Amino acid sequence: MSQNGKTNKKQTMVVMSTVEGWLSLKDLQEISGDKHLKITFRSLESHQICDMTVGDRLVSLHYADLKQDMTEEGISQAMDGCFRSCRDGIRAFLLLIQGGHYTKRERRMVEVLQAHFGVEALKYLVLISLEDGKVADTMDDALLELIKMCDGRYCRITSSEARQELRTLLEMVDSMLAENSAMGYTESMLTEAKKMSTEDSAMKMLKQKVQEVEEKEQAFKQLVQQQEERRAREMEELKAKHAEERKKEAAEKKHYESKRESLEEAVISHRAMLQLQMNTTDDNDNTKKTSVILLGLSGSGKSSALNLILERAGNQYSVSESSHDPPQPTLYCQRKEVFAGGKRIVLVDTPELWDEDGVENLQVVKDCLALSLPGPHAFLLVLQVGRFTQGECEMLWHLQKIFGKDFAEHAIILLVQCECNQHKPQKIDDYVAGAHATLQDLIRKCGSRYYELNVTKYQNALSYPQVKDLLSGVNKLVASHGGRSYSVRRFSVQELQERKKVIGEKKEGALEVNYLLRDA
Repeated sequence: MSQNGKTNKKQTMVVMSTVEGWLSLKDLQEISGDKHLKITFRSLESHQICDMTVGDRLVSLHYADLKQDMTEEGISQAMDGCFRSCRDGIRAFLLLIQGGHYTKRERRMVEVLQAHFGVEALKYLVLISLEDGKVADTMDDALLELIKMCDGRYCRITSSEARQELRTLLEMVDSMLAENSAMGYTESMLTEAKKMSTEDSAMKMLKQKVQEVEEKEQAFKQLVQQQEERRAREMEELKAKHAEERKKEAAEKKHYESKRESLEEAVISHRAMLQLQMNTTDDNDNTKKTSVILLGLSGSGKSSALNLILERAGNQYSVSESSHDPPQPTLYCQRKEVFAGGKRIVLVDTPELWDEDGVENLQVVKDCLALSLPGPHAFLLVLQVGRFTQGECEMLWHLQKIFGKDFAEHAIILLVQCECNQHKPQKIDDYVAGAHATLQDLIRKCGSRYYELNVTKYQNALSYPQVKDLLSGVNKLVASHGGRSYSVRRFSVQELQERKKVIGEKKEGALEVNYLLRDA
């Protein structure tokens, strides 16, 4: 027995990788120089085996040489040979990529994996990025989607931290097996996948026959249409016989039509002038900006969510995921801007808008509305998963009192997964389904628009597609209101513009004071 209570039984995994990726893995121990990391390689028939000792854990990686010019059938046979060499089944599939570069060859391997081993294999797939060479600046959308399908199982390994990162990989595999089947991917799963493939082939044949029937039906409809067209031509010929009788009537109307056309031209010209004026006004207005106000009680995670949205909106791929200090409590309204999806998005962070006695802070309300101009277009109501207090139960009542009764029609619920005692965050749909009745009612009143955002280190990679989904939801909500901003009748636009100007002057004054103090 090992110290953590697990046996030293060797765990077997199948590796999908290019030759370059496998060679990078073979060089891992030599580059790292870690004496506690033991890696040996051997050959078995047509594939290679890497035996690794990481602390008290024994791991065997089986790899088949997947050449670039291999057919899909050849890749399937090679992977099947690897699988069958593992007598007791496998614990997981590992996909090796280099430096976050998800190429067509790796995509093809994933497609063959699903085709041969079934969709069930994705539950046991872990992505590994070897990062001792060139690292990608941004994550590809296809890689982000694959990470999402694999529930965030994405691990980065470098030679400098190889042993610790391999431990993290094994913990990730343990968590995956605890959630699915502790046995890993088994022979019975492969048999079921092949059965489903056979059934799919039969279904394709059935669909082909249905398509043939539909084509015959379409041919019959074309014949009927031709007959109808023939009757229509006969009707046109009959109408032509009566055309001569209408010539006299047409001559009398000609003068009237001429005057009417002249009037229509004048109307069209007038409309064109009005449209030109409207376009000129629109060009001067900053209509390409969408502004969002973040609302919530202190400690709900507004600032953490805002910072993560700013970092992830452009799909930026950070080479070093350094831990960030927890943000300080927000004391005043702050405006941030980010460019995403072809438009600029304004994000306004806010402190609490009312005190413990429910008394509204009018100045803070006016500041957040002023900083959100030309909006606000949407409100982001931030709640922390696992925390729903009495104050949050009364939140919607306060917000409707401040911004108006139509507030909920422009609101989106953002459920933030923060660092907590759970090793793996709870799936958000399960959390909402079992949430407090008041929280469920709040989500329903906001049109059932809710999204999640993980700010935990454990599943940090999931935040990339989550931010993308959130911004897409904001755009859909704004589009549903015709792109118009939400109007708070308590304050005029002129009053808010003047307040925004005052805030800008104060900020410039503070910068000037800091500059003078620095030079003093």
